[in-house]
Amino acid sequence: MKRAQDKVVIITGGASGIGRVSALRFAAEGAKVVIWDIDKAKAEATLAEIEAAGGHAVMAIVNTTQPEQVAAAAQAAHAQFGRLDVLINNAGITRDATLRKMTLAQWQQVLDVNLTGVFVCTQAVAPFMEAQQSGRIINTSSVVGLYGNFGQANYAATKAGLIGFTKTLARELGKFNITVNAVAPGFIATDMIDTIPEKVVEMIKGRTPLRRLGTPDDIASAYLFLASDEAGFISGTVLSVDGAVTI
Repeated sequence: MKRAQDKVVIITGGASGIGRVSALRFAAEGAKVVIWDIDKAKAEATLAEIEAAGGHAVMAIVNTTQPEQVAAAAQAAHAQFGRLDVLINNAGITRDATLRKMTLAQWQQVLDVNLTGVFVCTQAVAPFMEAQQSGRIINTSSVVGLYGNFGQANYAATKAGLIGFTKTLARELGKFNITVNAVAPGFIATDMIDTIPEKVVEMIKGRTPLRRLGTPDDIASAYLFLASDEAGFISGTVLSVDGAVTI
């Protein structure tokens, strides 16, 4: 049997980057994938790619910072499939600047999406998991949330906040047989890396014992493991997927 056979998996930011690769991976492993994203064209493209490969997926245009949209999307997914097994809070943004130059708008935008959006989605989905007495919630943190990073005070604050959020919900939701974990990616080869100068990217590779950037599939593999039956007794953990760059 495939590792995610017939599980209903919601992936926020599932239309591009790590989210897209994860959607494809879960669909290939037999999941019914629910893509939530704000980019309709990219969501439709990812949906078509999954269906072309014989997978099962649906999509909804959802702004994760809007509770009404999220609640309606969660209700619709449950009505269609009868259950919600996995929530991957993958959506996130950056608005980088040093403390002196960062505007309040830049600070707030990142908090709204990366932290409040995760709260909103989890609050909407968790009751369905509680009712069925099972579920997996996976939050996307970052090594930046563990160790900080120059010019990313807003991003690091949200990713550190997600770790506390994860550990707290692991305590609160464990009695419903719901596990809550976080994945902390290192430097991953996505569109976000394209904004970093090549010499900096090479420096990062040189500092990484595995001598490469991570790939979206590396993160999708971590999501898949934490969503699987194999990880049934793992909760409240932060899984760093970073090529040992932080040691």
